[in-house]
Amino acid sequence: MDALNHKPEIYVSTDVEADGPIPGVYSMLSLGSAAYLMDKTLVGTFTANLETLPGAVTDSKTMGWWQSQPEAWKACRENLQAPQKAMTDYLVWLKGLPGTPVFVGYPAAYDFLFVYWYLIRFVGESPFSHSALDIKTLAMALLKTGYRKATKKNMPKRWFDPLPHNHRALDDAIEQGALFCNMLKEMIERK
Repeated sequence: MDALNHKPEIYVSTDVEADGPIPGVYSMLSLGSAAYLMDKTLVGTFTANLETLPGAVTDSKTMGWWQSQPEAWKACRENLQAPQKAMTDYLVWLKGLPGTPVFVGYPAAYDFLFVYWYLIRFVGESPFSHSALDIKTLAMALLKTGYRKATKKNMPKRWFDPLPHNHRALDDAIEQGALFCNMLKEMIERK
């Protein structure tokens, strides 16, 4: 529980798909979030596919990768919403969660960069403040290894639930949120 407001932390596992490495110049194409309690209870999900930003360009390297993922590309280009609407709806969803939202990402630096930029640009605030929890950093601590070695292929199988990781933002957010909760449980049990 958060000592200031006596609300539980809600771990908002978030995945984005984009057409380049940074927001503003490039666009966030899809956003998916899965909100978990510490005990791995899934309390809600949010997903939206976004229209590209006016005047934005695409990154050739990123678009080359997308060519290898045609089903995921098709999925993130359906039912497009204006960024203003998507981020307004996302903010309402975040504020409606039964606790204090904590951003969780894999890697957090990439996904948070887009989400924070879009929240500030289109709704003027971020319920996450300036903070993001990185699953790779938690893995580094649990595995007692270097950051670059804290990858999914080096993580124990017991941390993974049988969930898809298919580059669809919501599916990946759910999968990574379950991974995070399994790691968090193990961390608490080690005390």
